[in-house]
Amino acid sequence: MTYTFLIVLLVLNSLVLIAAVLLQSGKGGGLSANFGGASSSSDSFVGTRQAATLLTRITWWGGGIFLVLAYVLQIMGTRSRVPTSVLDPLSRQNSSAPAAPAPATNAAPAVPLTPINPTPKAPAAPPTKTPPK
Repeated sequence: MTYTFLIVLLVLNSLVLIAAVLLQSGKGGGLSANFGGASSSSDSFVGTRQAATLLTRITWWGGGIFLVLAYVLQIMGTRSRVPTSVLDPLSRQNSSAPAAPAPATNAAPAVPLTPINPTPKAPAAPPTKTPPK
């Protein structure tokens, strides 16, 4: 609710800001004055202090409000999302359907049924050779 309200405020503020910038009269000079253009005096380079009109005040306040609203919306947008893992869809898929038990078969068990003799056996004696007759 508040996120949508702030979005609407940001859009309205941007429309007012666009109108205020477009309604202002040009100050003249522009970039050409900074690089030795028509009016390259020190006043045009640094800029002279002029009386702030209503449109310049609206522009400055609108720009400040726009930046604050954009920053707040950016913070609200990142905190509402919970980071997810790539493996989340797989875990949801496995947890939704319980695993069926394996059917009983007559397969041989993996573990031997007779215990293994823990005592080592002595090596068998080598066969004795009998001389041929």
